[in-house]
Amino acid sequence: MKLIILFFLILISSLSFGQASNIIEPEKIENSVQKNHLNRIMFLDRVISLENIKESDFLKTMTFHEDKDFDIRIFLSNSLVNYLHQLEPHLPADELLKNRNYQFNFIIDGKLIYAENLNPGAGTAESKKIKTNFRIPFISATNEDSWGRYLWMRFYLANGGIDALEPGNHILKIEIKPYLKTSALKVGNVIAQGEIQLIIPKKSISEQQIAVQKIKPGSGWKVSEEKFSTERIRALNQKIAENRFRDITGIVMIKDEKLLLEEYFNGYKRDSLNDTRSVGKSFSSALMGIAIQDGFIKSENQSLKEFYNVRQFKNYSSKKDSVTIKSLLTMSSAFNGNDEDYESPGNEENMYPTKNWVTFTLDLPMTQNKIGKNWNYFTAGVVVTGDILDKSVPNGLENYADKKLFQPLGIKEYKWQFTPQQKPSLAGGLRMKALDLAKFGQLYKNNGTWNGKRILEKVWIKKSFTNYFTENKDFEGYGYLFWRKVYKVGNKAFESYQSSGNGGNKIIIFTEIPVVIVITAKAYNKPYAHSQVDKIVQDYLLPSIYN
Repeated sequence: MKLIILFFLILISSLSFGQASNIIEPEKIENSVQKNHLNRIMFLDRVISLENIKESDFLKTMTFHEDKDFDIRIFLSNSLVNYLHQLEPHLPADELLKNRNYQFNFIIDGKLIYAENLNPGAGTAESKKIKTNFRIPFISATNEDSWGRYLWMRFYLANGGIDALEPGNHILKIEIKPYLKTSALKVGNVIAQGEIQLIIPKKSISEQQIAVQKIKPGSGWKVSEEKFSTERIRALNQKIAENRFRDITGIVMIKDEKLLLEEYFNGYKRDSLNDTRSVGKSFSSALMGIAIQDGFIKSENQSLKEFYNVRQFKNYSSKKDSVTIKSLLTMSSAFNGNDEDYESPGNEENMYPTKNWVTFTLDLPMTQNKIGKNWNYFTAGVVVTGDILDKSVPNGLENYADKKLFQPLGIKEYKWQFTPQQKPSLAGGLRMKALDLAKFGQLYKNNGTWNGKRILEKVWIKKSFTNYFTENKDFEGYGYLFWRKVYKVGNKAFESYQSSGNGGNKIIIFTEIPVVIVITAKAYNKPYAHSQVDKIVQDYLLPSIYN
């Protein structure tokens, strides 16, 4: 009788996890530890191979330290492709692994904090066909690189984990499900889960680190005497001191054309030249506007064929003749270039190793997209705008920018990044002081004037701060090399247009309130770079002046 019952239990277990209808035979489950923990996630505080793992290595409680190993070991009863096969039985194995992977759910103290459908590129196709156990290093003392490390950073630093895991004791639970996306998203049942008690130690922070920093003389700005919530700023400074907001180097806030807040962190000072990366793209927009009003360029509607013999470049088509300056400024030129797609031939990472960035760009094939209609982030196109300016203005772009933009704004110290032809690269990399970046932002807030002198025409500011992609619901909008972003504080919405660069660098110009905010940061290529800056603006800076 016992043998019959055991047989039926094995049969039911097999059916419940899809073993009876596998599309690919998974690896055999022979490890005794895995057999004891099927469909479980186990936690470890050091790197241990599967062969050497003992039951005593698994943790139920851990004191959490961000500089020490934090691993999970996942034990499944089947491979991912077979779980996906249960969701879509008609698809072949290779098709099942396109746009499909694991979904991770991070739950703290019983509340779902973050769920992520892993990018299909995380993990190899072969492992997802046969593997039934795998290790994920969330935190590595040796800085081990893995998709798991970035998954943890997205959860912890960009999507609420660090706020939920305040000092004290917490239960972290992780659930894994298979997902696939065809015409609609399908998510399967939980295939592995586990939990651990995390003890979060309290960090020792001094009053000096929390205090609102006093504005020193010699800023070049009139200093505002307007009151703001020092409690909000102290709370922000504490988060930065505790490393809960990371790699922030400077915060400047201008209100009614006066300096209201000026703070620096992580060794940076007022005279530090910040590597702002793609913030520099917006300077291309400004310089194009100045060159048009000076008559050196007729209008942004001019096409490439007016500046280049387009036929001499590779992949020529008549469509390439019709690419306009405006389409380059709005990143809708229809070139086959997309920095957010690593497979794109025009991805900026393919441009940098070449000898001539302009030739690289003009050699690219065109897509089927309509010029001016479809938006793709395309750094190489901004390089071309810089080359057009350099060809068109007297004495070259570097001299023209200094004479027509930087000198009128009183900006004396800055550093360009240069192309291989030693021309200023308008793709980004312009280094500048935070207070000078604020001058550029205030120029736009003033509708093109500075100290009573007109630098940019008002109509150019209006064109720059227009969303040309209202039908695109994937983002909030884009103008002439300025991003549109709306912040919400309570029931109030604050629209802005902003320069934005890798690392979390921002010049934020609000359209309806008299405020300009500059944030400099060095969280380059970190998944939390921009989200933490948005949180700083929305939860701390704006509420400090608009309660």
